[in-house]
Amino acid sequence: MKRLQMFINGEWTESSSRGIISSINPATLETIAVVPRGDSKDVDRAVHAARNAFESSEWRDILPVERGRMLLKMATIIREQKEELSYFESLDTGKPLTQAQADVETAARYFEYYAGVADKILGETIPVRSDVLDYTLREPLGVTAHIIPWNYPISITSRSLAPALATGNTAVLKPAEDTPITAIRLAAISELAGFPKGVINVVTGYGYEAGAALAEHPDIDHITFTGSVETGSVIMKAASVHIKPLTLELGGKSPNIVYADANLEDAAQWVVKSITQNAGQTCSAGSRLIVEKRIHQSFVQRVVELMSELRLGPGLESPDVGPIISEKQINRIKNYMEIAEQEGSPILIGGRRSKDITSGFFFEPTVIDTVLPTSRLAQEEIFGPVLVVFPFETNEEALQLANNTQYGLVTGIWTTNLNKAHWLAKRVRSGQVFVNNYGSTSGVEMPFGGSGKSGFGREKGLEAIKHYTQPKNIAIKIEI
Repeated sequence: MKRLQMFINGEWTESSSRGIISSINPATLETIAVVPRGDSKDVDRAVHAARNAFESSEWRDILPVERGRMLLKMATIIREQKEELSYFESLDTGKPLTQAQADVETAARYFEYYAGVADKILGETIPVRSDVLDYTLREPLGVTAHIIPWNYPISITSRSLAPALATGNTAVLKPAEDTPITAIRLAAISELAGFPKGVINVVTGYGYEAGAALAEHPDIDHITFTGSVETGSVIMKAASVHIKPLTLELGGKSPNIVYADANLEDAAQWVVKSITQNAGQTCSAGSRLIVEKRIHQSFVQRVVELMSELRLGPGLESPDVGPIISEKQINRIKNYMEIAEQEGSPILIGGRRSKDITSGFFFEPTVIDTVLPTSRLAQEEIFGPVLVVFPFETNEEALQLANNTQYGLVTGIWTTNLNKAHWLAKRVRSGQVFVNNYGSTSGVEMPFGGSGKSGFGREKGLEAIKHYTQPKNIAIKIEI
């Protein structure tokens, strides 16, 4: 067990209250680390440090190319520490070690990608009139808040932190109380990379204490949040008091749409992977299967067969599926199984907590067939390895089913007919559409975000830069 500290103004520190939070390995229920229970006083210290750093010449006047070199150094150190970071990410979240290793590499890629962007943030000249030179600058917003979820801590921390730093902002991070370890490690890496004190700050604590204080703080200039719709709504209300811009990613109920003419084996493999990665605790999980009626039975049977071959186990053993993050979350999944039974939707496999593993929060990969489109199973994010199935006959019916939720994050389309693929891709309400794959790359370069209750704004790629900068117009009268 490790005793860890928060990182504020370049110093490692305890919380003002001296309270602590235990981080639990969800595979064994053992305490693996103890972190400070930060509160509003700690958040205020961190925001004050970030504000001072933002206003300081040490950070404000640094050349963009130098910011880029610091970010590249971060990427280099992350890769040098990949084995240790992956170990802690797997231990803290429960996810398979191989998935944790992929997440650490993705984190390095974020810093590497935005390192190359830092000195390429350009303004424009605008032809207003012959005696006026009009141009724009893209300037950093100031102090950015990053409220991080528990499912992909190192990857999602890096996803927003890297572009914020590349554009010249400073940052206060609030990792999830369930998985704080790798965010703290990133703060230590930032020291080695040469970032001035106060540029990066990490406050650990509960969402309703430290997270709420950060969202409500009047000296925050931008908030990035990934998490539930309910918490996102609370954060929006808090930000509205001080008129703060937001980037919100609030999950999804994403479909895989499978036609009979698709490569069905590839489709089945990806359908299973997209709902069982990280035990289905993924905002972009392919949690709905919309399958052409004439292959409905045979395709679903193949998905069930593939599910039956998956091995559950502790993350460090590199199983196919790791544990659910907490007792609260596994009970939530069990409640949805009761809905399936009440509605008479057949559970073809799974549907229960694992009986083979006596410790930890393990839930069997599950397929629920022929779900009513209006059911809570079809409409709500379960956040577990639970796939719900809907047959369709026509393109219009497939589209109607795909768009029949309040979310709009990711869609997978499986067909060899590109006419159908283009038709659907254009009409489906979804921030990302994959044809004959489902998130098959790390996607660092690809804009990511959704519509409706999936949130707004875009992360990843060059689009993210727009959310961490604001344009300033300058017009100079030229006298001859």
